[in-house]
Amino acid sequence: MDDIPPAGEKPEIVVDVAIEAGSWASETALQALAGRAIRAAVSVIGSEPDEGGAISLLFTGDAEIQVLNREWRGKNKPTNVLSFPAPELINPGDELQPLGDIILAYETVAREAAEEGKQFDHHLTHLIVHGFLHIMGYDHETDEEAEEMEELERKALRTLAISDPYA
Repeated sequence: MDDIPPAGEKPEIVVDVAIEAGSWASETALQALAGRAIRAAVSVIGSEPDEGGAISLLFTGDAEIQVLNREWRGKNKPTNVLSFPAPELINPGDELQPLGDIILAYETVAREAAEEGKQFDHHLTHLIVHGFLHIMGYDHETDEEAEEMEELERKALRTLAISDPYA
């Protein structure tokens, strides 16, 4: 992870990447892709955490994400992405604070991209934007929430020259 910027500079969101399972690209490539996706999401929501923060991304496989999906959402099946916002901070200090975790499953992401005729990296970028928006408090439980979140996703992806994932 990167250090906190010097005084006077705007704090950034630092992306920490780990690969647990799956046929993912290199950690360096995933770090770059995730950084672009999160910067694009930040640019369209119009705000970011005042103190910056850290997002952890875990790149794993279907078997591993199925366990998490069962334990945390009561759904005993793999999913493409899970997001876990960090709890509210009680004593923020000088350290970079965690914002949350995003977990992605290789087999599901690859299968969806192939079935939907999307470039793998474009679909992965969309899912990272989606996961980050969840961490920032957006949801899609109601039609209105879904509309707002999907529009933010479209805007973020347009900044990266990625076509509408919902078209």
